[in-house]
Amino acid sequence: MSSVREQAERLIELGVDRMAGLPADRLRNLPDSSDALLVVHPDLTPPSRLAPLLRVNDKPGFVVTDMVDVDEFAPIPSVKLPDAPLYLLRDLDRGDAMANWSPDEALPAIIEAGRTPLTLSEGVHWLLQRPDVLARGRCFMTIGSRRRKAAGSLDARTPAVWISTGTGRDGPANRDAPKVGWCWAGNRHTWLGFASASGRFSVG
Repeated sequence: MSSVREQAERLIELGVDRMAGLPADRLRNLPDSSDALLVVHPDLTPPSRLAPLLRVNDKPGFVVTDMVDVDEFAPIPSVKLPDAPLYLLRDLDRGDAMANWSPDEALPAIIEAGRTPLTLSEGVHWLLQRPDVLARGRCFMTIGSRRRKAAGSLDARTPAVWISTGTGRDGPANRDAPKVGWCWAGNRHTWLGFASASGRFSVG
C-alpha cells in the first residue's frame, strides 16, 4: 500500500476531495503512514459516485443496472465507522481463503477472528488505490454493507466488486471492467472472497 500522503494525492487527482466538499489541504496535511488505507466517509462520497472512478483493464467502473439503490447499503450493526470525514483502515485482506463461502457463513468467521468486514465504500476506496487487487477469478464481497428494508429486515442482497464478462445487461462494452454488483446472502461463489480489515481509526 502506498503512503497516506500518496493516497491523498490520488484522491485529489480523481476529484474525491471536491466530491466530499473537503479542502484538498485537509487530505494533504494528514499524518503519514504506509500501512493503512485512507477512506472518505460514505456520507460524503456515496458508492454510486465513486464506482465510475474505478479503472481496471483500462475500463471505468460501473454499478449494475438492477442496483439503483446502491447508496442505501449502509454499515451493518457490527461495523462502526469513525465519526469523522476521513479515517484509516488497517491490515486489509481480500479474503481469498473464504472463497466458496456464503456471506452468511463468512460474517461470523470474520468477527470471530477479531476482524471487521469492509463496507462497499471501503472496498471501492481500496481499488481506487490498488486496482491490481481485483483480478478475474479473485474478486471480493463487501458484506459490511447491507440494505435495511422498511419492515426492518435485511435485503437478501450483499454487495461485491468483480470484473464483468460483458454478458447480459452489462453489455459487451463493459467486458473486463470493474463492476459493483450483488450476490444473495446465502449463495457461494468460488471466485469471491470476503474483504476485511483489522480495524478503523479516525484521522480527521
